[in-house]
Amino acid sequence: MNTQTETQRNPFGVMDVPSPNDEAVVQFARTATLRGSADDDNADNWSPLDSCGQQHSILGNWSSRWNGGADPTIAGDTPEQWKQGRAEARIAGGRVYLYFDWDSGKRKGLIDAKRDGSQLVGKYINLTNPGITRPWIGLIVDDRRIDGRFPEGRLDFRR
Repeated sequence: MNTQTETQRNPFGVMDVPSPNDEAVVQFARTATLRGSADDDNADNWSPLDSCGQQHSILGNWSSRWNGGADPTIAGDTPEQWKQGRAEARIAGGRVYLYFDWDSGKRKGLIDAKRDGSQLVGKYINLTNPGITRPWIGLIVDDRRIDGRFPEGRLDFRR
């Protein structure tokens, strides 16, 4: 990862998410919901990371996965298929940043979100194709599970 510049908000030294609090984010957060229920798509532990014991924080390493769109760079991909990868959560300037990858690390993304208790509201950018940004909401269920949603699908984190 690159060294952070003075003008960057995120702690990963990558391109910032543009306008992470814009009107599209506000509108999506008003209508989208996550319950954190036992029957949620993210309830079963699908993460290859050792999730034994309590982490006591959302900071650190995670597994990530998303669906709801087909990545044209992955042969045979469909919107229903989960794209899995690794992730890391950091906090800077009072915001939560989730940096993640998929397709064996070939593709990368960043979420910049405001935290209010267990709720996260912000925006995602596809760092491999920065023209792709989406509003995103998250629910911190516990220190091993963050349920996430964007307009077309899910973007979840587990450990």
